[in-house]
Amino acid sequence: MDDTIQLRTIGVVRRDGGDGADGQAVLAVQPELRPALLGIEPGMRLQVMYWMHRLSDEHRRVLQCHPRGDRSRPLRGVFALRSPMRPNMIGSTEVDVKAVRDTEVVVTGLDAFDGSPIVDIKIAPRR
Repeated sequence: MDDTIQLRTIGVVRRDGGDGADGQAVLAVQPELRPALLGIEPGMRLQVMYWMHRLSDEHRRVLQCHPRGDRSRPLRGVFALRSPMRPNMIGSTEVDVKAVRDTEVVVTGLDAFDGSPIVDIKIAPRR
């Protein structure tokens, strides 16, 4: 079995300042994919999948860690956590849409760094 897959990035995360989840970020979608944004409107919640491009090979080998780095809490497998330590460098965050401008979607709540390649955008599941 060939376990290699190929992903095509659909855009990039842009931030004017800081890399935290607080504040706004822009999902800058490639121009040829603009039609895929039809129906995205302010007030919606989206799930953004992105490539954690700053994750080192060493971090990719970590399979267990303490939740939020708190050593007083028991070790858990990374699949049971939202830890950035992952065998694959795919991150996922739910965000709130603030504005849509041509090929840009302005969001809050994104925990991706400036320059992170965007892998996919989906409507967030209802709770």
